[in-house]
Amino acid sequence: MLSRRPKVLVIDVGGTHVKVLASGRREPREIPSGPSMDASGMVAAVKRLTADWRYDVVSIGYPGVVVHGRPVAEPYNLGRGWVGFDFRRAFGRPVRIINDAAMQALGSYRRGRMLFLGLGTGLGSAMIIDGVLEPMELAHLPYRKGRTYEDYVGRRGLERLGKKRWRRHVADVAERLKAALEADDVVVGGGNAKLLKALPPGTRRGDNANAFLGGLRLWDDRLAHADGARAARRGRPAVTRARPGAGMTP
Repeated sequence: MLSRRPKVLVIDVGGTHVKVLASGRREPREIPSGPSMDASGMVAAVKRLTADWRYDVVSIGYPGVVVHGRPVAEPYNLGRGWVGFDFRRAFGRPVRIINDAAMQALGSYRRGRMLFLGLGTGLGSAMIIDGVLEPMELAHLPYRKGRTYEDYVGRRGLERLGKKRWRRHVADVAERLKAALEADDVVVGGGNAKLLKALPPGTRRGDNANAFLGGLRLWDDRLAHADGARAARRGRPAVTRARPGAGMTP
């Protein structure tokens, strides 16, 4: 157990880029990703990119399902080889892994029942209820005409529909999910949120920098356990309790 607050390297893995930021650094760095990037390639590229940075531990936002700190499904938009990969051994440091949307949600949370929707290559989603984080996989649920939510509001939907129709579907999806999940706070984030002329009613814009804040918060022991980041205690599912304003800042 580290006796001081550790220096954290936060890695936000996306379908088109991998972005990194470390404690005490102001400017993130990035590298391209894509269908050819596997886990070992990501680690090697990140280590080269951050060779002049010092850090004690690593947080990874992973674009797929994570259970008890381990990816359990390969990502849709990257190469294979992520499931079962030993990230701790590869980095030579302790590593905590969480779903990428959940990491940004953790950094965005204020209070109450918050739903996070990440518009990017796909549709990321997570919910925090009274400080308890629950990563979600809403993207592949059926939406319209045999297609999923992600098919309409992810990158493929944007390319197929054009910006005007895509924006209408983003507003519709946000409204539907807010009502279904009884959220009192909806954060719309992700790289494509900037393409919205106006935010859907009852939502606020997320900042991609919140993903880094969420990754830093994973190592703040003032917070409780994060599902997908630390092992369950006494056989109960592990969860995150994030207090508004808690955690380190980049």
